[in-house]
Amino acid sequence: MKAYKLECHGNLFMLKAFIEGITGRAYPKLLLDTGSAYTIISQEMLEGVGCSPAISRKRQRIITGSGSEIAPVVSLNKFHCLGESIENFEVLAHTLPFGAYVDGLLGMDFMKKFKIEIKIHSNEILIR
Repeated sequence: MKAYKLECHGNLFMLKAFIEGITGRAYPKLLLDTGSAYTIISQEMLEGVGCSPAISRKRQRIITGSGSEIAPVVSLNKFHCLGESIENFEVLAHTLPFGAYVDGLLGMDFMKKFKIEIKIHSNEILIR
């Protein structure tokens, strides 16, 4: 079991990930979101690694704080987070609110693939 320290911003937990697309790599800061079914990355960051949401043929309906929306599904060559890598990992592309201090959300689609324990009082996440 490995323990990772989470960055705490108020009552929110954030962590770094690594993504690799067709033409580039990036290190998005993601909000740990157990309420999100999907991992979401900002459209701008996906464009930057060569995974354009504009040409995606697959879409997913999601519920947000402002209502129901349709988000493009983009396949990353590699998604690495919490010491685990997944090839051809599908994420949703979404425009994040102006001033957001994260590049996306780490959703349950990633977390359910592993045995994860979130230790709220010590700001840690354990993964097996």
